[in-house]
Amino acid sequence: MRRGNLEMKHETSRSATYTVECEDYVHVVEFNPFDSGIAESLIAYGGNNYVVVGTCRFQEEDAEVEGIQYKTLMTFDHGIRVDAIAWSPETRLDALPPQIRFCTAASDRKLRLFTSDLQAKNEYETFEGHSDYINDLVFSPKEGQGIASVSDDHTCRVWDLEGNVRACFVLRSPGMSVGWHPEDAFKLMVAEKNGTIRFYDLVTHQAILSLTTDQIPLMSAHWCLKNTFKVGAVAGNDWFIWDITRSSYPLDKIPVHADRARLFRWSRINENLFATIGYPGKMTSQLLIHHLGHPQPVLIGSAPVGSGLTWHRTLPLCAMGGDHKLFFWVTEM
Repeated sequence: MRRGNLEMKHETSRSATYTVECEDYVHVVEFNPFDSGIAESLIAYGGNNYVVVGTCRFQEEDAEVEGIQYKTLMTFDHGIRVDAIAWSPETRLDALPPQIRFCTAASDRKLRLFTSDLQAKNEYETFEGHSDYINDLVFSPKEGQGIASVSDDHTCRVWDLEGNVRACFVLRSPGMSVGWHPEDAFKLMVAEKNGTIRFYDLVTHQAILSLTTDQIPLMSAHWCLKNTFKVGAVAGNDWFIWDITRSSYPLDKIPVHADRARLFRWSRINENLFATIGYPGKMTSQLLIHHLGHPQPVLIGSAPVGSGLTWHRTLPLCAMGGDHKLFFWVTEM
């Protein structure tokens, strides 16, 4: 079992709390947001040719761990750059045999659905249909029998696990982010580059609500799973927060990244905590962790050419990929 480096935190919290060495550049990283039946957290990260699935355990959750304990479970040959990863709720490590299931989006405009028992069975199905770059994808969170994806081809597609398209929404600009309501299997959020966020009903295939930013390009939006009335996004240099019960216009917006904001992710355990990252300026990406009760970021981090952003399922801890490393930041909020 390999241990990550335990790095000392500076007063400004700029350096990562923990790092793990990787064999390649990390384009995308995702903690499994679902309970997989084991004490450790599952994490997947994608490079230029492969996806690595591993487990993490942190001293914040287990006093017997010094810093971080990281273990690679399996490396999946991908053959092409990984642009996005989504975990299936069907992933269980306490089952016999265990089941790993996740889907990737790649630079060849295809989705790949991987299924593995971490032993002899390792297979993937390829889904074709998008005609341009795929920006985001998500599994239906209840049974995991559907996958939604959004693309620069101005569509949001909903697939079954055989690769058949069950719904296709025509967008007015590139689709940047997609989210699935954690309780209502028929509600989907789609964010477009033109600053519009729409919610679709998967029964009627109609838009039921839309939100708007006064700024473009919208690069990322995220549905708060702790409070589904909250939506956050980044567009231009700013972050935006909506309360969809109150207005289609944002409650709050604050300029945060000098080099344009790139990703927005809510914490999974606190509806007031979220993180944003900017585009690499001088080869370094800035990570900001924000709390809605504080006017300034509560943590500022940076990583060499960082990419990807994900929150731990049960800890106030987020991770980012970068050049041959995973970076982890713990916040006290």
